[in-house]
Amino acid sequence: MTEHKPVESWLTDMDGVLVHEERAIPGAGEFIASLQASGKKFLVLTNNSIFTPRDLRARLLAGGIDVPETAIWTSALATAQFLDDQRPGGTAYVIGEAGLTTALHEVGYVLTERAPDYVVLGETRTYSFEAITKAIRLISDGARFIATNPDPTGPSTEGPLPATGSVAALITRATGIAPYFVGKPNPLMMRSALNRIEAHSETTVMIGDRMDTDIISGLEAGLRTVLVLSGSTGGHEVERFPYRPTRIAESIADVVPLVAALD
Repeated sequence: MTEHKPVESWLTDMDGVLVHEERAIPGAGEFIASLQASGKKFLVLTNNSIFTPRDLRARLLAGGIDVPETAIWTSALATAQFLDDQRPGGTAYVIGEAGLTTALHEVGYVLTERAPDYVVLGETRTYSFEAITKAIRLISDGARFIATNPDPTGPSTEGPLPATGSVAALITRATGIAPYFVGKPNPLMMRSALNRIEAHSETTVMIGDRMDTDIISGLEAGLRTVLVLSGSTGGHEVERFPYRPTRIAESIADVVPLVAALD
């Protein structure tokens, strides 16, 4: 990594890198504090579209991680930005929670069940069969199908929960129409994050815990990447992939010294 240009900005995944559920991973608070002290631009990224940045800031702060609301970038925000770029002032039927509906409202979208431009599927802990049926019928009638992220499951204290990717597969099976996924591993999520902080791929590092989402999307967007082994991908699994991260670290605590070292 030292052979590249100095690092001016950082992107980092949230779950598995900074927190497990709502528990801070050791070193996470110090990492964010070191970024703030250095003056480097950064964003915390998450594929979870349930919460608004304000909600996520409160959850992180409860674990001792002080991240400004403006430094949080969700798949819901990226989806809203994408739709605003594609069809400004459009309409959407949404399956999701406040993180997604708020983001769409803020870009001027109208949420409706009547001939919407898009069906937008996001994360929710209470997927409704009635809502899914409505989405299937609207897509069959011509609505464009967008999903915030392809993750098939999400974590809970009781075990895995079906997530956006699984419900999207159900809708695709019923309609024959596959969605456009905005969130990771789509490098569009990385590009929108870079644009958000006016950063350049050549001077930015992406930190993640999943080879198949965080690392591949960072790589495809031209970023240097750090895989931390505190989340989904274990060290023994890395060699199975046809691509590699720039660096591997045990946890975010081991990344803290890099913030100053890569100036």
